Amino acid sequence: MQKPLIYLDHSASTPADPRVVEAMLPYFTEIYGNPSSMHRFAQQSEKAVEQARRTVADILGCQPKEIVFTGCGSESDNLAIRGAVAQSRAKPPHLITSRLEHAAVANTAQQMQDFYGCEVTFLPSDPEGSISVAMLRESLQDNTTLVSLMLANNEIGTILPIPNLAEAAHERGALFHTDAVQAGGQLPLNVHDLNVDMLSLSAHKFYGPKGVGVLYVREGVVLVPSQSGGSHEEGRRAGTLNVPLIVGLAKALEIAEANRESYTTEFSRLRDRLIDGILERVPDSQLTGSRTHRLPSHASFVFKNVDGNLLLMHLDLQGIAASSGSACKTGNPKPSDVLLALGYDENWALGGLRLSVGRQTTDEHINTVLEVLPKEIEKVRSLVAMK
Repeated sequence: MQKPLIYLDHSASTPADPRVVEAMLPYFTEIYGNPSSMHRFAQQSEKAVEQARRTVADILGCQPKEIVFTGCGSESDNLAIRGAVAQSRAKPPHLITSRLEHAAVANTAQQMQDFYGCEVTFLPSDPEGSISVAMLRESLQDNTTLVSLMLANNEIGTILPIPNLAEAAHERGALFHTDAVQAGGQLPLNVHDLNVDMLSLSAHKFYGPKGVGVLYVREGVVLVPSQSGGSHEEGRRAGTLNVPLIVGLAKALEIAEANRESYTTEFSRLRDRLIDGILERVPDSQLTGSRTHRLPSHASFVFKNVDGNLLLMHLDLQGIAASSGSACKTGNPKPSDVLLALGYDENWALGGLRLSVGRQTTDEHINTVLEVLPKEIEKVRSLVAMK
């Protein structure tokens, strides 16, 4: 008898809500005009896009014209960073971020330094992955153009004090961008409460379609577009708008926000069962990230003397889908940069595991994981010891 499949990788992607799929379908076949054209077919598409823009703006607490639709969260991050740095009058411009950021931010910042002469400061964090306002203040300079720090970490789940960090940046005249991709559908996203100038989201993290994202850009912030072409999105992002996916993003965010409290209460309960159960049952295990300032859906660990990629394969054979903190699908996996930045040595950092619950996760799923995981870790440790 085939084992039931258990999906605990919602931080990587979520299944599209059936209501989202239903909302998108007409825009593939019935309402197919290019929203930039003039005729009635186009006007129907344009109306759908602008309604979606208003929906997203209402949830973020901003004006519709401050919403830019992109192809994904990574593109939103790139547009914010490249666009802000390119228009800076500072010579050279200075960018502040951290080594704990998603690669869409960290690698982009590194490239801005290596190829475009931008000064970059990578802030250190405390052992739980948080960044202090005092540390940021010490790093701000007269030529600091942009600070980019994520609202919630994708690998360890830690939530940063973004309003306070943004206030420190603004005191020195710097713009503040936050990658909120992991926070979508789980944390409040009002941009005024967060005090940010730019914010990135990606639909497939909150039960929307893949291939569409959002960048909020505060009115008055000037960005050089990452790609040139037509005057789409008020000249900030050239390219024909993906109407079905934009409609799906707005519907998914609307559903997530309307039910956020009930969803996240259940996520937190299941998450805590995972954390408590794994730490109790698995020797030489540690929770990574903050226990208190943490995403509701997110549980992450390191296990001493465990090959994280090998553990993922063992779990997959048991019907459990998860993620590791180390590089995947390589013959010579390296420890996670995030875990190394937190101070874990290689014997621990190679054994990263991320389990993220979702709307379909049940107590029976958690029971199964708590039964299976300790046995699989013991097997993997035995294999690692034989190498």
